[in-house]
Amino acid sequence: MTGQKEKYPRRVRNALRFRTLSVLQSVRVAPGFQRVIVGGPALEGFSSAGFDDHIKLFFPDDPASFQPPQATDEGIVWQSDERPPSRDYTPLYDAGRHELAIDFYLHDDGVASNWAQRARPGDKLFIGGPRGSLIVPEQYGWQLYVCDETGMPALRRRLEALSVSGHAAQITAIVAVADAASKAYLAHLSGFNIEWVVGGDEQAIARRLSRLTVPRQDYFLWITGEGKAVKRLSARFETPAIDPQLLRAVAYWHAKG
Repeated sequence: MTGQKEKYPRRVRNALRFRTLSVLQSVRVAPGFQRVIVGGPALEGFSSAGFDDHIKLFFPDDPASFQPPQATDEGIVWQSDERPPSRDYTPLYDAGRHELAIDFYLHDDGVASNWAQRARPGDKLFIGGPRGSLIVPEQYGWQLYVCDETGMPALRRRLEALSVSGHAAQITAIVAVADAASKAYLAHLSGFNIEWVVGGDEQAIARRLSRLTVPRQDYFLWITGEGKAVKRLSARFETPAIDPQLLRAVAYWHAKG
């Protein structure tokens, strides 16, 4: 058990900062995914150590007049009367280029999705965080990743890192997509067992999970997606045989109603 505890994910805290950044480029990287790259002096000091970190993006009605809040010793202080809608996204930070990319899954009538499709160089983007990171070791002997389109940027970040470190052989990823064209988003990755569930059938995912055998030790499980679906899918692993610190089940979005 001592060796297993040495592989527990660990949390680190970041100083919370809010930043005003400028769009440098916006490009369709795959069917259904728009990448918006931002940068600027305010990106100085940005840190994101966990593959499924999230930053909060703000979408004010009038970006020209909006001022993001400030983090103070007394808490978050708003400088603007407007409290714009916000959404959480996975940061893809390129330290060498000092640029931050956000990959948006495009869907109908989403405030973030709509913004991403309209974004042009010079537009402003307001972000906050990441407030903290969960650093997950890479050297597990057996790893499982389950997600839908909203988790694919985090999965992409994880698999790209594992490609560099060489820990790809014992990984299974089960990815639910509404459209098979979305597979192109991970097409550049090789050497991984990626199983696609086209149509996003939760029951199909559940049946696949029921056939998996988790080793007694040296494993990690990551399940994300719609909140209620994540709760139902992760319940299969909430047993005395599974160490809860090696199971990360988190809602990336919540269905209305």
